[in-house]
This record gives sequence, C-alpha cells and structure tokens, in this order.
Amino acid sequence: MQKILVAYFSASGTTKKVAERLAGLMKADVFEIQPELPYTAADLDWENNQSRSSVEMSDQSSRPAIQTRVEHMAQYDLILIGFPIWWYREPSIIDTFVETYDFHGKTIVPFATSGGSGLGDSARHIAALAKGADVKDGQLLRAGASEKELSAWIKTISERPASI
Repeated sequence: MQKILVAYFSASGTTKKVAERLAGLMKADVFEIQPELPYTAADLDWENNQSRSSVEMSDQSSRPAIQTRVEHMAQYDLILIGFPIWWYREPSIIDTFVETYDFHGKTIVPFATSGGSGLGDSARHIAALAKGADVKDGQLLRAGASEKELSAWIKTISERPASI
C-alpha cells in the first residue's frame, strides 16, 4: 500500500481547506509548508511591485525559508503538493520545499487553488527541481469542490500515465 503525503502552502487558508479534505479522502498524512517569516497582508499585495510576494516572484532564484521539515520523507511514495497560484505559477516557497528533499523514485502530483489563473508551468518547474521524481500533470481545484469532484480527481492520480 502506498504511503501518501499531502504537503501544502496556503496564504489565505483556501489551499489548506482543499489539502485537508484531500488528505482525509486519501487517508494521507498532511504537512503544512510554513514560511519561517509569515506573510502579512501587505506582503501578499500582488498589486504592489515592492511587496514581499511580488519581489520573490520576480526573482526566479528566490527561496523563502521554511519553518519545519517533513520527518522521514523517505517513507512516502506519493506526494501531493498544493499551493495557490501566484503570477501564473507556484509560489517560490514551493521551490524551497521541493529542493529540500530527495524525491528520486517518488511520484509528485501538484494541485493548486486560484481565483482565476491556471497552473501555468508549475508542474514543469517542479519536475525540473525534483530530479528523479515522476511528476504528474497538476490539477486546479476549486475551494468549494465537492467530495465527489475531489474523489474523481483522486481516482485519476493512480490512472494518470502522463508525466512532465
């Protein structure tokens, strides 16, 4: 039986809700990716070019520090990584998370929440950082997705042959 981890970063709580629902449906462990320095409302102001999130996202090498690590990452076979979409891709803190671990031989499935943007190149970015992992195409999930919708998507994860 596969050991599953749902890891997520949530700035507003939306991704957290979806991640916790997925983890419950999959009987998976859950891990919140928390920044060492929490984001304030001002940090998240995407209309301000000087806000912390704007500065991080304009610098592809930005790697915000994370508070804690997943203990015993080696035990997991399947890792779902959730995040809000920022500037048409995953937030830089997700890049920090992915570069922190050895994902050789593991399957990674990204999922995202968004007010209107798609996943963009998030799966391709994650695949480039997670050397040796089988990174599947991601999925945009609505905050209000029903249990039926989430269960249907979960079913496709094991059936999904396409990798990045």
